Amino acid sequence: MSAQNGFLANGDKRFKLTDIDEETLNSGAEGYTATQVFVKNPACVAYTYDDIIVMPGHISFGLADVDISTKLTRNIELQVPFVSSPMDTVTEHQMAIMMALQGGIGIIHSNMKPDVQAAEVRQVKKFKNGFILDPVCLSPESTLEEVAQKKAMLGFSSFPITDTGKMGGRLVGIIANRDMSFIEDPSVRVKEFMTARDSLTVAKEGVSLGEANQMLKKSKKGKLPVVNEKDELVALIARTDLQKNSDYPRASKDSVNKQLLCGAAIGTRPDDKLRAKLLVEAGVDVIVVDSSQGDSTYQIEMIQHLKSTHPNTDVIGGNVVTPSQAHHLIQAGADGLRVGMGIGSICTTQEVCAVGRAQASAVFHVAKYASKFGIPVLADGGIKSTGHITKALSLGAGCVMMGGMLAGTDEAPGEYFYQDGVRLKRYRGMGSLEAMNQGGEKRYVWDTDATSVKVAQGVSGAVTDKGTLRRYIPYLMQGVRHGLQDAGIKSLADARSKLYSDSLRFEIRSPAAQKEGGIHGLHSYQKRLY
Repeated sequence: MSAQNGFLANGDKRFKLTDIDEETLNSGAEGYTATQVFVKNPACVAYTYDDIIVMPGHISFGLADVDISTKLTRNIELQVPFVSSPMDTVTEHQMAIMMALQGGIGIIHSNMKPDVQAAEVRQVKKFKNGFILDPVCLSPESTLEEVAQKKAMLGFSSFPITDTGKMGGRLVGIIANRDMSFIEDPSVRVKEFMTARDSLTVAKEGVSLGEANQMLKKSKKGKLPVVNEKDELVALIARTDLQKNSDYPRASKDSVNKQLLCGAAIGTRPDDKLRAKLLVEAGVDVIVVDSSQGDSTYQIEMIQHLKSTHPNTDVIGGNVVTPSQAHHLIQAGADGLRVGMGIGSICTTQEVCAVGRAQASAVFHVAKYASKFGIPVLADGGIKSTGHITKALSLGAGCVMMGGMLAGTDEAPGEYFYQDGVRLKRYRGMGSLEAMNQGGEKRYVWDTDATSVKVAQGVSGAVTDKGTLRRYIPYLMQGVRHGLQDAGIKSLADARSKLYSDSLRFEIRSPAAQKEGGIHGLHSYQKRLY
């Protein structure tokens, strides 16, 4: 047998090197189609991400050519298929801002009063790259001891001073580390050593980032306060932030006002209609109706209300794991679906309630059904690595929603603490008793009837420090690109085309194969992600 011009000669038969004969293709040597794995399933087994592996494909393109842009809902497109979960230890405005800057989107949790949640959304929508809209302020009557405490807790030493000690007060000065270097008395008032207002370089409200940068260069200062016509502090610009936040070309922005995209979660109780109204007034782009089991009359009525009352705001329904569940929410008007039940690292729904589904099977079946109606699917939970993200996207998901993967980052709510020498942050399920006591129970109890006994469907724990999303999200993006490239997939649209045309192949991994596919055979090792 010899090769000539890309063909193999075999007797009188000639065929392309890229072709595989039907006997080989159907033997399982090339893996199996998703239909064979998930539909023609005589063992009646549901599969997790770890249970399956994607077969490699032909690579005819570079890593930079892999397009991971996608659709979150019918009307919202993202450059990056990452969504932060609406959990009170994961997403508030800091997380939502950085997720949007990196090309994804954050969903603000609802374990807070409606007006507070709306204020969180407003902070995201009003964010301007490089402008600090909620700087920590002190009053002239604050003491050096209080400054030292703030410095130790927050990790920086420059603070604007306003007459009220709060953002929006009249600017009276600023303090930096050099102002207090030689002061030993902790009871000394800030007004005695601050740099006074008349000695400051300030910018007027409306200044552009470029103009502010030039002012900082000219003044050789590290901070530039921004004030309105009443000399009230409206923002602060830091030289270090200008350097770090210089450019986010993939940032998720709305097409009208060019503001960052932001989502928010609500429940299914009657008072959530008022919450939704406040969120829409604050500029929210997508509302996630947040229920552990989304196929209920309560959620259907809420989606119908939202689509009739706020028709310009997209709605994501869920959570669902079967096509019949998805069908009811699509009929109600949902613009997207959230898939997953009981598979999060801090979720115990399957254990406590004996209801749910393994996530790989749930994503495939719901995504395939929803694709008939043009409804994108959000794979929520069970993500522990970039490989899991790649598998979710290969099974038809438009985006992945992450909780534990993003908890522990600088942008997640909460403060770091040390345990056994390891830097940690709190992370808890919204079904944990701690979260339920602060309002999280509405995700699990949909009506307004009083419940004397709370049944926990989650736990509280801690996760290790992951650093800033500025470094972490690019790592996740690059890992996904590598995975898609190895599978011969050039874009997420290409992934779905190959999935539903049976060109994309999978195999089921035995427990031994899963062990072999991980780190093994070492006495010790250090695992660094990036």
